[in-house]
Amino acid sequence: MTTFLSPATSSLSSYLSPTIATIKLPVLAHNLVELRRFLAPGCEILAIVKADGYGHGSIVIAETLAHLGISKFGVATIQEGATLREAGLTGTIIVLGGIFSRQLQDLLHYQLTPVISDTDLAQQLGKALSTDQTPFPVHVKVDTGMSRLGLKPEAVLNLLDSPLFRGPLVIESLMTHLADADNPDPTFTLQQFSQFQAMAEQLRLKGITIPCLHVANTAGMVLHPQSHLDMVRPGLLLYGYLPPQHITPIPLALKPVLSLSTQIVQTRTIAAGESLSYSGAYRTTRPSRIGILPIGYTHGYNRLLSNGGEVLVENTRVPIVGTICMDMTLIDITDVPEARVESNVVLLGSQGTETISAIDIANWQESIPYEVLCNIGPRVNRVYEPLT
Repeated sequence: MTTFLSPATSSLSSYLSPTIATIKLPVLAHNLVELRRFLAPGCEILAIVKADGYGHGSIVIAETLAHLGISKFGVATIQEGATLREAGLTGTIIVLGGIFSRQLQDLLHYQLTPVISDTDLAQQLGKALSTDQTPFPVHVKVDTGMSRLGLKPEAVLNLLDSPLFRGPLVIESLMTHLADADNPDPTFTLQQFSQFQAMAEQLRLKGITIPCLHVANTAGMVLHPQSHLDMVRPGLLLYGYLPPQHITPIPLALKPVLSLSTQIVQTRTIAAGESLSYSGAYRTTRPSRIGILPIGYTHGYNRLLSNGGEVLVENTRVPIVGTICMDMTLIDITDVPEARVESNVVLLGSQGTETISAIDIANWQESIPYEVLCNIGPRVNRVYEPLT
């Protein structure tokens, strides 16, 4: 397999930790093909690359998607957008999170597109623009029930009918965020969608043209196809996972883009009745062989996996034993006699016929796959399999 490292690392070298996240860009391309096939013709994709591309590396992911024809990218913060601009990304970068007035000059400098969810911010942005400047494009967010960021419907009507949107600003899209789209009971999502459509119709009757309407996040895309509208905002889907709560078959043959692996750095033989790791949280019930892994919670491997998670060694599932440490994790390799120092260990991904998914890890730590992927930290080297 041909690989290249993340931009932060110049070359593979013996001093690097064997703890590696492998990101297969051909799989990312496959997932994008699946999503496009699932959407109606003409429905655009706003690729969500916030949180460092859900732990996959936002720069490489965005560059790859741009090569594959994606022109719009969603980030959470000005800083995330600036990082992509400084890396040379030329597409539209939409800042989905909250923006402070003191950040507006940076927003303009990096030519980022804001999501307006506050009337005061819209007014401050209008003042920050020069009078002879081409109207600045913005997305406007209506709160239909998430009760987080967003304007109430009456505030949207007043804002878009104001002088701000007959001069300094121009609306590029109207959007909302679905709060409960992965719930098998669709009642609340349908209420949100109905409210959003009513809002769009009110604007149309007032003669206000909205070029683009977008509602669907990952769960909305999959479970509520009627919400696709003009554009969708896939995040988890791009990286190979369906909403974990889905209960009906979905015609998307997605594959996980990222795997996480390391190697055994040392083995220990421990007598029966001995305690392991901090607080003696695990005690052996038999003579045991223990493998030490150079990965811990500062790599993003959650302490909640202590005495509960599993890894793959020599094509065999083995348990995590003891408390996960800052830099190390212990596994029981008693039943895998061929396991040794430098044996490859898969924490997320496949080995032989066995697979551990982000959904498995999320279940073990009572979390969600989003958190599993996003928490893989910068101490983990990223290695990319390039497009062929």
